[in-house]
Amino acid sequence: MSDRQDFRPSRRGFLGLAGGAAMLGLAAPAPAKAQSVATKAKIVILGPGAGGTGIANRLVERLEGAEITILDARKQHWYQPGFTLIAAGLKPAGYAVSGTGDWLPKGVTWIAEAAAGIDPEAQVVTTASGTKLPYDYLIVATGLTLDWEAIEGFSLDQIGQNGIGAVYAGPDYAEATWRAMDAFTAKGGVGLFGRPATEMKCAGAPLKYTFITDDYLRRKGTRDASQIIYAANNEALFSVPVVNEKVKLLFTDRGVDTRWNHILTGIDAGAKTAYFKVPEKRSLAADGTVEVTPAKTEAIAFDFTNVIPPQRAPKVVRESGLSWADKWVDQGWIEVDQGTLRHLRYPNVFGVGDINGVPKGKTAASVKWQITVVEDHLVSEIAGRQGTEIYNGYTSCPMITKIGRAMLVEFDYKNNLTPSFPGVIAPLEELWISWLMKEIALKPTYNAMLRGKA
Repeated sequence: MSDRQDFRPSRRGFLGLAGGAAMLGLAAPAPAKAQSVATKAKIVILGPGAGGTGIANRLVERLEGAEITILDARKQHWYQPGFTLIAAGLKPAGYAVSGTGDWLPKGVTWIAEAAAGIDPEAQVVTTASGTKLPYDYLIVATGLTLDWEAIEGFSLDQIGQNGIGAVYAGPDYAEATWRAMDAFTAKGGVGLFGRPATEMKCAGAPLKYTFITDDYLRRKGTRDASQIIYAANNEALFSVPVVNEKVKLLFTDRGVDTRWNHILTGIDAGAKTAYFKVPEKRSLAADGTVEVTPAKTEAIAFDFTNVIPPQRAPKVVRESGLSWADKWVDQGWIEVDQGTLRHLRYPNVFGVGDINGVPKGKTAASVKWQITVVEDHLVSEIAGRQGTEIYNGYTSCPMITKIGRAMLVEFDYKNNLTPSFPGVIAPLEELWISWLMKEIALKPTYNAMLRGKA
């Protein structure tokens, strides 16, 4: 394995970011401190990730006398936007790890247990040990579950061996993925990438890692001896049409072999083979008749692959009655209004982050804007007034296209590009400044969000 790569900018280059801490909508200037509201409300927050921690810190500042409880067993807080950098050999695993309790404010009770049940009718959450937690307001910020069991033949202990990587699995696994990718790019071969058919966190990450691997092959002189395959789950690479077309052009330019409508179902680690379901396809022939291509299973051999499983709401949420009944029925995202993030059937329940059943918004940058909306509506109700903040679907993806270059892609529910630096940073240009924002500026602004200061 080669030494961890060092592509750090000069100090002068970093200072040249100037307002770079405002990137990705994460570090908009904190508003003037609002007047606190006196209340005895019991507020339970499920999950101490970016959403749960950020909203806890903001509510402590806004609500005087509230009983705020965070429920979750996880002792570590993971800075998930850093996983790609770890898997690129640019950061160690510890870069993304801190303690859950390090970010929680005084005035919040943390119960280090998992939630075993949610009863929105009785307004009670039950912990793994059987403790009943009644609430006046519930904030669901559990994040999502990686459904590894849906990939037949795969297990986490395979990561880092036989050319198998899995960036999403966690910091240590991301580092093991880097070791496997580093070894692969030294020799070349077949690199296999793709994404699941479910909704997922940071949907640009599978594309980023494809680009990064391609770049390392070129740096090491092994690209000509290699094939890069991207197995797209449908007939698009990205949900925003203009970004989709840009990525298609880049894939064509870099010789990526895109296979459409391929859904990963299994891995044979020993044989270095992945299995995909290719659904039935119907198309209209020139004579007006409908042509049907039967469904099939396709095996693709690889020398390196990045496994990404289907992603769903945690089981306790799926069984709670909070999920949509007619949307994402196999995934369980909760039924919230896409503007207010308030549950449509249980108005004292709000969602923050990946768990929300909304068309966009499973990124850390989205969480920043979702937190302020939930804060506004919850505090306003307690104060006896109407909330006014609306979440417009803001989602951000710093799309790495090679080491040292990225596109700063920001968009909303309507697939409109919403650049933070219009006229300064072109969202579909591969720029060094966009790369710096991903590698340097994002983590401090993320930490400020956790503290409720951004």
